[in-house]
Amino acid sequence: MTAPFRIPPAIGRLLGRLPPQPPAWLFVQGLNRILAPQLPEDVRQALFARRLRLRVEDAGLAIDFGWQGKGFEMARHGDQPDLTIGASAHDLVLMARRQEDPDTLFFCRRLILEGDTELGLLFKNTLDGLDASAFDWRKLLPKFPTPPGARHG
Repeated sequence: MTAPFRIPPAIGRLLGRLPPQPPAWLFVQGLNRILAPQLPEDVRQALFARRLRLRVEDAGLAIDFGWQGKGFEMARHGDQPDLTIGASAHDLVLMARRQEDPDTLFFCRRLILEGDTELGLLFKNTLDGLDASAFDWRKLLPKFPTPPGARHG
């Protein structure tokens, strides 16, 4: 068995020095495109005005965000979140693609949930109910038209 990919420590330290806004903005845009359309109304209500933090442990990134009724928005970095979700970049991708169960990662101490227990359970149950095909990056990229006169393979 090979070890899971981890961002090299030197790159993680460099990423950790970046301002939090650019990665938070990108992350929130992705959530609004992929996750928001799949959220049931009861989950939207439970998330309303709650502060969440995603910690990408090996990248040195902490992204603060929350649901504000019509979509996810960046939250002010540094305020105390209601729930912190922490894992390596690799494990977060595996969870999003439904290739690894959050329970397995949690019990192997590869997923950290800190804060509101009920909100943590909501996070886990919401992940379990998502359509994994929504996380296929090939479907997320915009379709670019073929330039006139270009030859196809």
